Amino acid sequence: MIYPKNIQVYQHQQVVELEQGGTLPEVEIAYHTFGKLNAAKDNVVWVFHALTANSDPTDWWKGVIGNNTLIDPEQHFIVCANVLGSFYGTTNPRSINPETGKQYGIDFPKFTVRDVVKIHHLLRQHLAISTIKLCIGGSFGGHQALEFVLMEPNIVQSLFVLATTARETAWSIAIHEAQRMAIETDPTWKDNSPKAGATGLKTARALGLISYRTIDAYVTTQTDDSPKLDQHKAASYVRYQGEKLEKRFHAHCYWHLSKCLDTHHLGRDRSSIEAALAQITIPTTIIGIKSDLLIPPSEQQFLAQHIPNANYYEIPSAFGHDGFLIEVKQINTILEQHLKLKL
Repeated sequence: MIYPKNIQVYQHQQVVELEQGGTLPEVEIAYHTFGKLNAAKDNVVWVFHALTANSDPTDWWKGVIGNNTLIDPEQHFIVCANVLGSFYGTTNPRSINPETGKQYGIDFPKFTVRDVVKIHHLLRQHLAISTIKLCIGGSFGGHQALEFVLMEPNIVQSLFVLATTARETAWSIAIHEAQRMAIETDPTWKDNSPKAGATGLKTARALGLISYRTIDAYVTTQTDDSPKLDQHKAASYVRYQGEKLEKRFHAHCYWHLSKCLDTHHLGRDRSSIEAALAQITIPTTIIGIKSDLLIPPSEQQFLAQHIPNANYYEIPSAFGHDGFLIEVKQINTILEQHLKLKL
């Protein structure tokens, strides 16, 4: 596992029951906090990270979270927890199973987005937080933010989500399955070892990158300067990105997290998606990215149509889905308006 700088860890030493019937005998929750809780205890901002990020948003969301930004630790008490199943400190397939003394490996119990959020709420209770001014997240982080509000509706005062959806689409699930198939072609993927499935993980990442960006982005940045018969820039780029992820993540974590993404459905056991969204009555800002191929704007428009107190914005980006991490200036313009809303 990788523990980012200045990380904190909460040891929850009680059994956690998971939605699909499995259990974890105990859970370690890795998290970051920035700033201080004020006397009124009403300045909490809870940040939710995306698939392979960590619990330090000042690292991966520069310009949105951190000193001299709109979400500034001088004003806010900022909390971000690493998700269940991730490689960055929270209990995951590379953690030691206390019942066996060995790492869980690929046999880690199946978990859902709701299980991820359940773990977040365990941390919230540990930190004695009863009011959250703002929940904010993009992509998988937005999935978590929506579930977080629905799980404890009287805790959160406002919501800000980007490039997210009320349920995982068939398109996204198909992409995830293709990535898992890539991992499963690696003959080492079921080994309980640090490098299990490493080659498959590189391929899975390359597949994912096709949906994270756009055709225009690839043509603009990865077109060769002169005709080539081999060693094309685009080919080198996806190989490089695969190698980068393999060095900082693990195939078992990626495989399980992609399964977790597939479970996202706000309407499950809540009558319908529309009924669930109608329960989110707090001020909500939703951002769609025009060029997003993975979670297109129609998904965010649906959220805005069914969340009673929602404002919808759509922004252009040359970067597709990854625009939620990159388009800082546009995001901040909208976030500034959100923070002026009466709560």
